[in-house]
Amino acid sequence: MTLDELNKLDLKTIGDWPMAAKSGLLAVLFGALVFAGWWFFWSPALATLETGQTKEEELKVTYTTKKGQAINLDAYKKQLVDIEQAFGALLKQLPNRQEMDALITDVNQAGLGRGLQFDLFRPGAETQTEFYAELPISVKVTGSYHDMAAFTSDIAKLSRIVTLHDINLQPNNTGLVMDATAKTYRYLDEEELIARKKQSEAANKGGKK
Repeated sequence: MTLDELNKLDLKTIGDWPMAAKSGLLAVLFGALVFAGWWFFWSPALATLETGQTKEEELKVTYTTKKGQAINLDAYKKQLVDIEQAFGALLKQLPNRQEMDALITDVNQAGLGRGLQFDLFRPGAETQTEFYAELPISVKVTGSYHDMAAFTSDIAKLSRIVTLHDINLQPNNTGLVMDATAKTYRYLDEEELIARKKQSEAANKGGKK
């Protein structure tokens, strides 16, 4: 059909239109209906379906995770018991507040027992963490290389945990001079734990203001 023929078409006389015009009008109406259906019904339904599929995948992952945890529940309980036992063993290696003086004496005696000369043995300020306290001891000893090595070995073999840090060795006329920081640790008693908990709670409340 020509443009002039299309312009002459009247909606009031659709029944008299040529077949090509009727077919074209039906195609336009069908396309409009399909678009309206997609826009108002299918598109929201597809979005809902996609959301549901995503939620389904999340639930599957959650189910699989919880199923694995349920299957391995006995293993987890045993692992927890093992961790508690290991923690208890480590805790026994930390002295309490009353035992710290004896531990400091043990460190001193470890050096004297190897024939080392202490030029400095000065405990520093104690630092507390959440569960334990750390006490640094500045140490300066003079002796032979063999005695120094034996001293560090003896420190490592103490029943309580003692570590050496910032070790500096310098030769002198009689052997070696070692500057180091020995750190000993102790667990906090119940009173100290309660005090630290209160301090932490007070700090948190102060930070929220």
